[in-house]
Amino acid sequence: MLEHNKVVTRFAPSPTGFLHIGGVRTALFAYLWARKHKGTFILRIEDTDKEREVTGSIEQIQRSLRWLGLEWDFGPDKPSQEFGSCIQSERLDVYKKYADSLIEKGLAYPDPYTEAEVNVFREQATVEKRPFLFRNHRPENFKIWDGSKPLRLKVPEIKRYTWHDEVRGELTAGEEMLDDFILIKADGYPTYNFAHIVDDLEMGVTHVMRGEEFISSMPKFLSLYDALEVPWPIFVTLPPIMGPDGKKKLSKRDGSKDVLEYNADGYLPSALRNFLALIGWNPGGDRELFYELPELIESFSLKGIQKSGGAFNEEKLKWMNKEHLEYSLTPQEREQYVLTALPERDADITKRLAPTIFERIHNQTEIKVADKEGEYDWAFGPISYTSELLKWKNDDSVAAALPRLKYAHQILQHTDFSSADTLKTELWSYAEEAGKGELLWPLRVALTGRERSPDPFTCAFVLGKEETLIRIQSACDKI
Repeated sequence: MLEHNKVVTRFAPSPTGFLHIGGVRTALFAYLWARKHKGTFILRIEDTDKEREVTGSIEQIQRSLRWLGLEWDFGPDKPSQEFGSCIQSERLDVYKKYADSLIEKGLAYPDPYTEAEVNVFREQATVEKRPFLFRNHRPENFKIWDGSKPLRLKVPEIKRYTWHDEVRGELTAGEEMLDDFILIKADGYPTYNFAHIVDDLEMGVTHVMRGEEFISSMPKFLSLYDALEVPWPIFVTLPPIMGPDGKKKLSKRDGSKDVLEYNADGYLPSALRNFLALIGWNPGGDRELFYELPELIESFSLKGIQKSGGAFNEEKLKWMNKEHLEYSLTPQEREQYVLTALPERDADITKRLAPTIFERIHNQTEIKVADKEGEYDWAFGPISYTSELLKWKNDDSVAAALPRLKYAHQILQHTDFSSADTLKTELWSYAEEAGKGELLWPLRVALTGRERSPDPFTCAFVLGKEETLIRIQSACDKI
């Protein structure tokens, strides 16, 4: 067992599916608390439900945490010399040792009943309008456990339990919540109720962080601690992550998706960390942005964890990602960020268009959606529009745009196309003389065929000198 002179936390997912937002937030809080106290963070895989295990999910869990920068001290790929494997299916001998100790104390017994017999007990309880409790049907004489039957805990004492939670304060539950629950199933695998307590004890876990759905099971857990005659760890109940309306828990429909999908969508790990940390935790003050992981570690505290759930606000996540993109990426990395989202487009044109795209988006999915909707088509291929679109609202006819476009064409023939700012400098004096809208509107349409687009100086830079002059001349020919 690890020594209890330092903080030890764990994240213990079941590999029955890919890691989602709720699980990651639990991992994040456990990681921050351990790192704040220079303690130990353990990744434990609770894979005792083999029927529901999803192939590849253990690897996905590890990739997800590593993408977020939440590296563990011990885990599936990092066994401990002291307590061994961090995969429960590889720890069956450990659970049997603890089960045998309970049997020796007279606090565990093999389940003697068939499923049909238990159903009769349940029906009888229903008729008598009382809850069904297995402890009311304990056999008088316990048989030797040979592994062919489930092994049950004999609750050592029927009493009211009171315990302290670092977030919820003092909690209490009565005898009605206590029952003789299964420790080890007939297939030889332990139940969650048994295995997680044994593992926490063996691994020296000091702080158990988990969701509020486990509160109702706490009397069972506490009765097992007492049966094993071990001290309780510190309990930290995390608030739920609610859907956007704040009325129900987040579901897949609301955005609770595979964590690595956020990576594919172009979210930075620092942004997702920052966003999740603030769902159910308040750092104090008005600060919302934590760009670096050490900043979060330094600021994190259990006192800041809230009792009530926090809403999953996707618009806030987008805003936060934009802030992190602006902070974290160099001009070259921003360019590559856009190029990665548009792999089928001409690379040279995309590079020139990248700063404009980057200014307007919050993630790479928005780039892909805009491209699919044709927002960038003007830059990559021929355009089509009617001559009437070239008419400025203050002009009597489209013909008024012809001399302005011709003069712009003349200026640009002798202009360096090295940047949008250079083009603006060359055209601005004439734009002020002719009227900004009178020149810039038909010039924008000539270059893009659209009423809405980036400014014409940016468009000209993106298109390059040859294509810009061709499109202006084409507009003149239309008129």
